[in-house]
Amino acid sequence: MKRIVLLVVLFVLQIATAQELALVGEGKTYGYIDKSGKEVIALTFSKAGDFSDGVAAALEGKKWGFIDSKGKWVIEPKFDRVKGFDSGVAVVLQDKEWFYINKKGEKLDYPQTDKIYDFKGGVAFIKRGEKIGLINAAGKVVLEPTYDIIKDFEGEFARVRNNGQWGLIDKTGKLIIPVEYQDLGIYLNGVTQAKKNDQFGIATTSGFKVIDGAEKIWDFSVDGLAYAKKEGKIGFIDAKGNWVIQPTFEKARGFENGLAPVFKDKKWGYINKKGEVVIDFKYADAEVFSKDGLAPVKDGKLWGFIDKTGKMTIPAEYHITAGGFGLFNFELKGFHNGVARVKKDKKWGFLKTDGKVLGKWYDNVELFSK
Repeated sequence: MKRIVLLVVLFVLQIATAQELALVGEGKTYGYIDKSGKEVIALTFSKAGDFSDGVAAALEGKKWGFIDSKGKWVIEPKFDRVKGFDSGVAVVLQDKEWFYINKKGEKLDYPQTDKIYDFKGGVAFIKRGEKIGLINAAGKVVLEPTYDIIKDFEGEFARVRNNGQWGLIDKTGKLIIPVEYQDLGIYLNGVTQAKKNDQFGIATTSGFKVIDGAEKIWDFSVDGLAYAKKEGKIGFIDAKGNWVIQPTFEKARGFENGLAPVFKDKKWGYINKKGEVVIDFKYADAEVFSKDGLAPVKDGKLWGFIDKTGKMTIPAEYHITAGGFGLFNFELKGFHNGVARVKKDKKWGFLKTDGKVLGKWYDNVELFSK
């Protein structure tokens, strides 16, 4: 028993301390760079995937296997198709059969399911007939197939649907919010936007509260506010359902780091939580601020980055794309952990917060992961 516990601890520590690597491509070959821009795994693979759970899928000849952060095979290439590892388990295709494997490449005997789903965040769906349930990474059924639909987990919670109505469960299958809503958003800090009886409001474990005059509500952000529409204009509500910024804007995005992009008179600017304009309306487009203190803004047809004073610290010379690195892997754009994925002159690369290029430009780069 002590040996099993020790192995689990060592596995967790290995993942926690693993360095982040980014998949890069040049021509028809792929390899990986580290956060210094150094090519730590040579561009020798014809196809490869992002790192997850400490390993990455890679193609040799016509077969897929998995490599470690040094580029060594930990599972020899013998599969026809593969999905990424999560919590020590991956889905693979071999001889026209999909099944689960562990980090040794061994086939796992998991509960019967009409369709194989890959693990995400330590759980996977199982399907029997028309109903969906959950299993954990140990292969234990934590929720018998009960629902018509289960959405991917966002953090510790997932939306579920039965008979056209939505509710919310946690990873143990426990019902957090009853299945009685026409629509539910992402559950964050104990609250979510919701729709019930054709009225828009907020849902908590205590029930549903209608928001006065709301015509639509978007998801709450980490900063605790959600933008909402009233009489055709956008304002912001708090987690108690109060209008804290009156609806006067044409468009908006969520608050991050105390500021939110808002659209008025055909231009984007930024407001604080008091609704005060702190960065003037002058951009063709604008995204939220990252934890690095920078936000992407569009000037003409290209993107640059501003700091929280509105100063353009990186000139508008780039194309940007969704990065998928928000709190729950949302498709946010801009900086994450010190780098931003950008495109210039048909080449992709990473910018550092000082505007310098990390390493060099490639035909393609993907986000850092481990």
